[in-house]
Parts: sequence; C-alpha cells; structure tokens
Amino acid sequence: MKHGKPFLDAARRQGRRRVLLSALAVPVTAALSACQIPVPGQGPPPLLYRLTPKSTFGNDMPEVHWQLVIDTPLADAAIDSTRIALQRSPTQLEYYARSTWSDRAPVMVQTLMIESFENSKRIVAVGRDVVSLRADFVLTTELREFQAEYFGEPSPRAHIAISARLVQLPRRAIIGTQVFESTIPAEEDNLDAIVAAFDEALGKVLRRVVIWTLKTGETARKKKKKT
Repeated sequence: MKHGKPFLDAARRQGRRRVLLSALAVPVTAALSACQIPVPGQGPPPLLYRLTPKSTFGNDMPEVHWQLVIDTPLADAAIDSTRIALQRSPTQLEYYARSTWSDRAPVMVQTLMIESFENSKRIVAVGRDVVSLRADFVLTTELREFQAEYFGEPSPRAHIAISARLVQLPRRAIIGTQVFESTIPAEEDNLDAIVAAFDEALGKVLRRVVIWTLKTGETARKKKKKT
C-alpha cells in the first residue's frame, strides 16, 4: 500500500495528458474542415471559343496592287465583350454562362477579317489600324448584330451583321457603303452547335466583305488613274 499514492499521481498525469491532446486536436480538425469550404470563383474555368477566317474564295475577284487598313469595328457596349450574347426576345439581351470568346467580339472579327483578306491572295498588303501601312484605302466597319437568337424560330440561330464603309486616301473620300448580314440556324440547342452556326454565318459575311472591298476599291482606283 506504500506505492498507492505514486500510482494515483501517475494515473492523474496520464489523464491530464489525454485531455490536453484532445484539446489540441480540435483546432486541427476545424482547420481541415475549413479547407473544404468552397471559395467563390473557384468553379470550373469558362469554355473558350474562337471563330475561323474565310479561307476559300472563287475566281470572281480582282487582284489588286494597293494596301488596305482595317479599323477595329465599332459595336454596341453589349456586343463589345468577350461574353457570348443571346436574345430570347428582340428587346432582351443575355449571355451564356461560363463561356467566352477568345477576345472581345469586335477585335476578334477584325483579326478574322484581316486573315480573310490575306487568305484571298488578291491584295498586296492588309493590316490593322495600329500598323504603319501606307494605305490606299481604309475599311471602317460596325458590328451591328453578333448574337444567338431564340425568338421567331423553333431552333436558335446565329445572327451576324456588319456595316462596312470604304474610304479612299489621301482625300478620305467615302467610295462605298454596304451592310452584310447572315443568319444560320444551329443544328442543335447546345453551345458547340451554336458556335458552329456563328462560324458559318461569319464566314459568309467575311467572304462578301472581302469581295465587295476588292471590287469597290479597284473600281475607284481605276477611275482615279483616268482623272
């Protein structure tokens, strides 16, 4: 019985040690739980889409020996965005969730327009407005329609419209204006199919812009030589 007290003290110390370890374990568990709380903005990344330039042209275009500058298209604030616009009615504009264009729509269209002129292989030089070209003509455009539409038809459709104006330098004389428009229905009601409809619609518009610009500019150039 002489050893009873030491044994009792040892038991008490062991009990206090268990309590201390339990107390230390609580904050660790809480910290691990806190790490699992979702943080805003940490969802899956948005889908990124880009369209393609026009690459096939017929033989009905003149080969021109002048240079062209293409200004960045003007656009309404709702379209001048990387977000992909949709309309459920003529007066309502929305955007697809978690999906964007690779650049702001007007900048993307400008790039594709330049590439389409280059792909035609019918012009000496073409570039954007920030490039130091000794341009003979300037093509200014307005992106008027660039959205998917869900009203008036059973399936969604891509609607693109570009107003173009060709200006001759150095007089800065407007030698032609034209609106180019295309509406293509999507094969299915999903984003991949709708973007494919955008690509086809824009391809039709770009082809017409290229042909019209080359023909209009060349006609003005020949008239200028005669005077």
